[in-house]
Amino acid sequence: MDIFDSQQLRIILQLLLAVFLGGLMGVEREYVGKAAGVRTFSLVSLAACLFTILSREAFTSFYGQAGISYDPSRMAGNVIMGIGFLGAGLIIFRGTKVEGLTTAAGLWVAAAIGMTVACRFYLIAFFATMLAVFILAGLRRIKLDKFFGEEEKE
Repeated sequence: MDIFDSQQLRIILQLLLAVFLGGLMGVEREYVGKAAGVRTFSLVSLAACLFTILSREAFTSFYGQAGISYDPSRMAGNVIMGIGFLGAGLIIFRGTKVEGLTTAAGLWVAAAIGMTVACRFYLIAFFATMLAVFILAGLRRIKLDKFFGEEEKE
């Protein structure tokens, strides 16, 4: 097999796109001073993309063989569980205050974006990234105090 065949070049481009889109989300987290920033979000998106590609591409030769159960969705389920575990480690309770929840949710979305790129849904991955960046950066500026009175805020 040629090292630069079209399938491997496509996968390399998918991985680069996953890193870029995950990194876009990480820029906002880094901008607000969170520990999980560009590098963390890029790595999570890269890993999710790579695991999804591996589950879809690398094991297809086993499909249809007697005694072998091939289900590429198992890897997706495990990526989701693994990111949940990683995200849980980011959540910290300090008295009555919870920290890290948005970053953990963002990592979960970055993993989903990486998986979306791996499944070749590029427009959806880009749109989801833009939505996530809007939620992280844009919605922070909206003060709910304007919509709810002080008595509702508690």
